[in-house]
Amino acid sequence: MTTSQPSPHKPAHIDESRRGFLAGAAALAGAALIGSRAGAAAQPGSVTPAAFTPPKAKARKAVKDGEPIRMGVIGLGGPGGCAMGLNHVISFANFNKDGQEKVEIAAICDLNKIFLEHGKQELAKIQKTPFDTYTNYKDLLAREDLHAVLLALPEHWHAQAGIDAIAAGKDVYSEKPMTLNLADALHLHQAASSNPDLIFQVGTQMVNLPKYHEAAKLIKAGAIGTPTFSQTSYCRNSKEGEWHYTIDPAWKPGENLDWDTWCGPVGPMPWDPKVYYQWRRYRKVSTGICGDLLVHVMTPMMMALDQGWPVKVAATGAHHSDKDMENFDNINIAAQFETGHQMVVAGSTCNEAGLETMIRGHKANIYLGSRHCVLRPERPFAEEIDEKTIECPDIGNDQDKHRLRWLHCIRTREATWSGTELGLKVMIVVDLATRSMWEGRAFAFDPKTMTSRAI
Repeated sequence: MTTSQPSPHKPAHIDESRRGFLAGAAALAGAALIGSRAGAAAQPGSVTPAAFTPPKAKARKAVKDGEPIRMGVIGLGGPGGCAMGLNHVISFANFNKDGQEKVEIAAICDLNKIFLEHGKQELAKIQKTPFDTYTNYKDLLAREDLHAVLLALPEHWHAQAGIDAIAAGKDVYSEKPMTLNLADALHLHQAASSNPDLIFQVGTQMVNLPKYHEAAKLIKAGAIGTPTFSQTSYCRNSKEGEWHYTIDPAWKPGENLDWDTWCGPVGPMPWDPKVYYQWRRYRKVSTGICGDLLVHVMTPMMMALDQGWPVKVAATGAHHSDKDMENFDNINIAAQFETGHQMVVAGSTCNEAGLETMIRGHKANIYLGSRHCVLRPERPFAEEIDEKTIECPDIGNDQDKHRLRWLHCIRTREATWSGTELGLKVMIVVDLATRSMWEGRAFAFDPKTMTSRAI
């Protein structure tokens, strides 16, 4: 899994034109350079940007009528904290057990043998059909009997594992954020769009909430006039600090854990169990609140708004409570889109009072703070527009809905609601906001050349 890496003290660069990028051109050429992170905040991508060529996927194994979807899960996690992948394993296995969907976990993978054994035991309690275990995900991807894979890895591995899964001809569910940085996101989207026969879904499950789809209909119908300004947030309060997952002294690199491979795309690091299991706290391998929390609320909002590409981003971050965490515990983002629409996003792990989720328009506003979608006219248009509440059903567990939606798309070949183009737009905001926080500058993004610059 060796990759050529840019210096951690210089920005990673990518050369890409919008036309070539959107069309999935075979190679990158001719445009200005884009920085992924600068200075001490640099976060190298998992692909060498200047040399990237999107892969041509192997032939996809189609799912036959009545056949169970055979899938693999890469990245499990374990007891005492972050077991994101294992939670997926249990959920999909229960779908099959409960008769909700014909799906079979045929393989699981983790480079931590303790996690792998724990996952094996938990899956065996639910699923009676046999499955295989792996410590190297490329061995799992090489299997020709799998229809799909789910990636539940730390974000610095999302791009490389996603590109490898596409190359292997697999439909993909990748946990959020889509990637660690913008260079990675451009590459992953190019790989996905170059192989349109494959399904790719990013794990931002709030796109399943009906209220956002109703809001999209209202906006498209002109019910609010020009969408002027929106706001959303993801705020919670962690008394002792966020992402303090339990460290197990039994983890032994080289014995039961492949630390060098875990570091992979960001380059070698001395063994540090906190970086390994509490990675969202550390700048080199995570964007913290931005990539873990705010992508959940930005993705459905941007889906509903459909205001084009982000073109300007500025952000500030602070350490108010959790001063030991490298990533900020309170952030505020301002983003502007091609149409001129402005969005404000707040995130916190030290105060749980968030912003009211709403979309403002010249004629009316849409309120999305409850399960429902509420339209209220602006005062000058009160005689022309009636206030109304569009009642939306309770869909239950939105993450289960997201999982089932992915399986539905695998069978029907319908597009997912959270594909890589929307994921790329979200990552533009995430990456430029992160750079803005650390560098103290605002950034502009040019959709024509797919390049960014400080402003």
